[in-house]
Amino acid sequence: MIEASWKLLQELWEYLKANFDPVWGTLDILIITFGLYWLLLLIRGTRSVQILVGLIVLLAASLASEIFDLSTLGMILDKFLGSAVLIIIVLFQHEIRRALARVGRGFFPTVTPHEESQMVEEVVRAGQTLSQRRVGALIVLEREMILDDQIEAGTPVDAAVSKELLTSIFLPYSPLHDGAVVIQRGRVAYAGCILPLTLRDDLPDGLGTRHRAAVGITEETDAVVVVVSEETATISVVMGSELLQDLDAPRLRVVLRDIMSGKRRDLSTRVDVSREVELRSARDARDEPSKVTETRPAQAGKR
Repeated sequence: MIEASWKLLQELWEYLKANFDPVWGTLDILIITFGLYWLLLLIRGTRSVQILVGLIVLLAASLASEIFDLSTLGMILDKFLGSAVLIIIVLFQHEIRRALARVGRGFFPTVTPHEESQMVEEVVRAGQTLSQRRVGALIVLEREMILDDQIEAGTPVDAAVSKELLTSIFLPYSPLHDGAVVIQRGRVAYAGCILPLTLRDDLPDGLGTRHRAAVGITEETDAVVVVVSEETATISVVMGSELLQDLDAPRLRVVLRDIMSGKRRDLSTRVDVSREVELRSARDARDEPSKVTETRPAQAGKR
């Protein structure tokens, strides 16, 4: 084993001496490192991490079969890993689409920051109103990953996001109130959608079909989901198959704005969110006197 490892290191060193250019080689390594880091951030918190660990274990087993001369195991793994490119494309097809979509949206953004902030505000107002009326709701906000493949039996809407529209969709007499509303590119794209349900059995007690659907869609995509419980009138946010429950309007606003702007990659505890709300409220209160002071000289000049 030691002789084989030493021989492998010698071959690697001879290859680097003959082919490695200090400038371009270093640049090449930095580009590859950045690309791998970006891909790891992309799949963090998804099932793809488990698949990636499985592939790494298979590669390690293949290397061990060569070191210890396990011919049968090595032959089986070589046959399997010989189609590694096709395996990676099939297993990581959602992540590949998500990465390409993120690159494309970086060059051609579809929603401006102002439109995104306005959309979040309308969702927060709708969630607050529905919670006060004890009306259940399920609102899915698309992010980088396209949701078309995860949506079944949805009714196309293509309307601007507003509190009035979202509230009217989920009222009990609406024919679309049982399904989910999907918001894509800053607009209400579909209503009455059927989402995949999670198979997890470790969810908190008392969660119904809406919460299971919210967890299910976030297991497969990077979407963020707002759930209003009909039984308890509580508001929850689901992302990456994690739930953050018992949110009021200010906390929901903070969470959604941070998620949609990219500041938040996972769901903090409710205490952390409460602290953020208090800090922002204090900052807004501190900035308010300066705004009033700036407004008064302008008004005096007009007189």
